[in-house]
Amino acid sequence: MFHFKSSDPLKNNKQHRDSIFVEDAEILSHQGFAGDQYVIRLQAPECARHAHAGSFVHIRCAERLPMRRPLSLLRCDPQAGWIEILYKALGEGTRELTQRKPGEQLSVMGPIGKPFKPSEGRDLPVLIGGGVGMPPMIFLALEMKQHDTHQPLVVMGSEVPFPFKIIPSSIMVPGLPDGVIAAMPMLDDKDIASRLCSLQDYAGCHQGYVTDLVRLWLEQLDNSEHQRVEFFACGPHAMLEAVARLAREYDLPCQVSLEEHMACAVGGCAGCTVPITTKEGVAMKRVCVDGPVFDAYEVFSE
Repeated sequence: MFHFKSSDPLKNNKQHRDSIFVEDAEILSHQGFAGDQYVIRLQAPECARHAHAGSFVHIRCAERLPMRRPLSLLRCDPQAGWIEILYKALGEGTRELTQRKPGEQLSVMGPIGKPFKPSEGRDLPVLIGGGVGMPPMIFLALEMKQHDTHQPLVVMGSEVPFPFKIIPSSIMVPGLPDGVIAAMPMLDDKDIASRLCSLQDYAGCHQGYVTDLVRLWLEQLDNSEHQRVEFFACGPHAMLEAVARLAREYDLPCQVSLEEHMACAVGGCAGCTVPITTKEGVAMKRVCVDGPVFDAYEVFSE
């Protein structure tokens, strides 16, 4: 295992020094789901120990492919030393990754990036995930439950089958249509409310966009309850933009996790820069180390 020191590419990013590790991680399990989706569990104790919701890892998918791929963390177990990743096979690297078997090793660099930061007093957070943007929301919900400071509602959308067995939720959520009961077992088992959305007519799911369902929930809250709500989101750009509009409409804080192609993932190449609105004007920020989590209002201006 290699631990970054001050002479490495992070030398100009002091806040990340001594916090990113490179590990030869053994594959513990690797499961495929419909829609070319996979969940891989890796033994990466340093990453598991230091990761937080919103962190991602940079993985070398195959020996013949020198460029790593950034993948969000689904969850981790600091005591057992493993991390889990949900990914979709889209390009050459992730398709190579689908061929890797338990017992093999992968080079994993992480955890990388600034995590989500829930606000004090905003104890009714809504966590909104779309497609491969679901993992950070699941991680954040589990982290919130562990600290027992917030009561999250997780709303996730997908246009391909969800990468888990859908169950009818045992947790009532006032303000939602009676038939919208589809939930994620991993969250329901932890007493975390979740609801699923899709345009594909999946049983128990809301037949519409995630923002449509969140709006229904917001409409049944009074003004004092709105003061307890905060949005967190990760997913396609159009979904994040819609979430930001809804947050602005209700004057709610909103954090979004951005997904960009990147080469080094440690701030050296500036290949993942995005325009961010600051008090001094528009600045180019690196998704890898300045993010991936940003204030939604700084990403999506009015």
